[in-house]
Amino acid sequence: GKWRNKERVLIFSSRGINFRTRHLMQDLRTLMPHSKADTKMDRKDQLFVINEVCEMKNCNKCIFFEAKKKQDLYMWLSNTPQGPSAKFLVQNIHTLAELKMTGNCLRGSRPLLSFDPTFDKEPHYALLKELFIQIFSTPQYHPKSQPFVDHVFTFTVTDERIWFRNYQIIEEDASLVEIGPRFVLNLIKIFQGSFGGPTLYENPHYQSPNMHRRLIRLSVAAKFREKQQVKEVQKIKKKGSKVLIEEDPTEVVFETPAEEKPVEIQLVKPESKPIVKDKKKLRKFQRKKQKKFFRTE
Repeated sequence: GKWRNKERVLIFSSRGINFRTRHLMQDLRTLMPHSKADTKMDRKDQLFVINEVCEMKNCNKCIFFEAKKKQDLYMWLSNTPQGPSAKFLVQNIHTLAELKMTGNCLRGSRPLLSFDPTFDKEPHYALLKELFIQIFSTPQYHPKSQPFVDHVFTFTVTDERIWFRNYQIIEEDASLVEIGPRFVLNLIKIFQGSFGGPTLYENPHYQSPNMHRRLIRLSVAAKFREKQQVKEVQKIKKKGSKVLIEEDPTEVVFETPAEEKPVEIQLVKPESKPIVKDKKKLRKFQRKKQKKFFRTE
């Protein structure tokens, strides 16, 4: 067949990403044979410069990973140069090498895309569904692709987030075995243009990572402050004067006093007891005396 749908996706990132993001980016490049790579973009450059980079690389779709503060990762999905584009916060990243899954698929094979029923109910999810289809699906008869369908990309909406999973289709019983990678996309905004323009949708449930970390710090500080207040109250209670309670006269009614004994004072020294000596020793001593007496006589 002839290669008609010439979709090309540029996958690259900004400087400052960590090793996990780099491995995730490499996994997406291996799973998508219609993708292209480029050098990292400087963080000082504006985002609309990416449209020119895509034009130079002859790409009409883009996946851009933007790192901030060396701990927060954002993903841009864009249809260049007209738009629309969507910005996500990427969470819970697990790469192919990290998961060590038992599944395995042919390199360059075409995937099936499975979507949650929620994508057909709300308009912003319907727009994201079309964007995912155009970016992640491998075009038919692509030169680097294989004419096989042996794995599934699933997009599930749970807890106001989009969960991405990759499964292998086993031929014997058509069961699914997870391959990886896996990650969670938390939608922030959808823009009309490519990497900017009027905002079509803003997620009301989104909470920035800076605000989340700030709330955690405030909760820890509140617990510490509460402990300090309890200690101060205990110190004040110890320092306060004790209130004397008046004696109740009825408490001594049933108490019977014991008989008081006169105090005896001994004025004379007590007599010492006679020392009783051993009788046997006395007899021996007397015998020895008698013997000495007879000898002298």
